[in-house]
Amino acid sequence: MDILRQDGRSFQNLHEVGMSFEQVFRRIVEFMENDSCGNFRLMVGTDSQVHRAHTTFITGIVIQNIGKGVWACITKVIVPRKMTQLHERISLELSLTEEIVSMFTEEKKNELINIVLPNVYLGATFTIEGHIDIGAGNRNKTSEFVKEMVTRIESMGVEPKIKPDAFVASSYANRYTK
Repeated sequence: MDILRQDGRSFQNLHEVGMSFEQVFRRIVEFMENDSCGNFRLMVGTDSQVHRAHTTFITGIVIQNIGKGVWACITKVIVPRKMTQLHERISLELSLTEEIVSMFTEEKKNELINIVLPNVYLGATFTIEGHIDIGAGNRNKTSEFVKEMVTRIESMGVEPKIKPDAFVASSYANRYTK
């Protein structure tokens, strides 16, 4: 598949552009170290938008300290054609999410877990979620793909979230696909 990656594999948010994944990871570590007693959710999700001559894919990475704030960034991939087949687009969205999740190696996950581990008995938590831009409702065109996509994200050891709980894909990433 012919994919055009924006700036290689770089990440950006409202404050920084051109970040490497290592810089993104350091920002996440710093965010978590600011409150090692926090309740953290690391969420990754992708959304896409078909345009006239290309399809834009945005993957969001969000670290949330529940009730206390977030740090987030995105990365963009452009496929230089209209991707009109829904299953193909949903599958590529999930592949891009899986690619980012896989960058959080066991070593990196352990580094994040070790931030909250001393405070688990004080209520600190850490979870990793894969947000999939699909819904299970009968009227949802993507409902037939739910089992396949949920199984794929579960196989990575990540908690799957679908609509309406997949807000990193369906809301945050969606905002940047237009």
